[in-house]
Amino acid sequence: MNNSSFSLLFSRKYGVFDMYDKNDVQVLGCEPLYNGFFKCNKFTIKHKLFNGEWSQVIQREFFERGKAAALLAYDKKRDAVILVEQFRFGAMDSQRSPWLFELIAGMIDEGQTAEEVAKREAFEEAGLVVDECQFMLSYYVSPGGTTETIDIFIADVDSENVQGIFGLEDEGEDIKVHVVPREEAYQWVQSGKIDNATTIIGLQWLQLNYKEGLKI
Repeated sequence: MNNSSFSLLFSRKYGVFDMYDKNDVQVLGCEPLYNGFFKCNKFTIKHKLFNGEWSQVIQREFFERGKAAALLAYDKKRDAVILVEQFRFGAMDSQRSPWLFELIAGMIDEGQTAEEVAKREAFEEAGLVVDECQFMLSYYVSPGGTTETIDIFIADVDSENVQGIFGLEDEGEDIKVHVVPREEAYQWVQSGKIDNATTIIGLQWLQLNYKEGLKI
């Protein structure tokens, strides 16, 4: 028996082809651990196993950050992207610098859509007025420890006069805007100069799709 045949038999025997969903999880308890700007909760749960039985009772602590939206501002005419640079304390251990090159992004407030937030942050972080943007993708940041998701959008912008320092003073923001040729920005991904997930994902998506005639 070859490996592919063995894998198929194993999958059929143990139900790997079955698609479990949230109805196959039992939340037995939730203990608040911290409630400030962010939240942290300890959940007591059990879930279905691939053999059809239930797991033992397990506990997981989760960082409840909320949901965020990001925008890849892309100038199709000049084939350049707009990146923002700002200090991130979480990158203090970086061998390069805790000042990161990122996509425009922000947290989604109650009552707002992800697209609205992407447009709002474009103005607050880069002085850009964005009328239309196209949904790119959504992903879980780190589902082993946080419920946060990020929706990424892309918009066609005019980068000719984009420059300066932006951000909200009352939020302690100090954001510098950069206009970077698309190919150079992707080289920064390859070299590790850009090392944060949202920006890597957005620029990889653009590198794969910019020749396909974006709808923006």
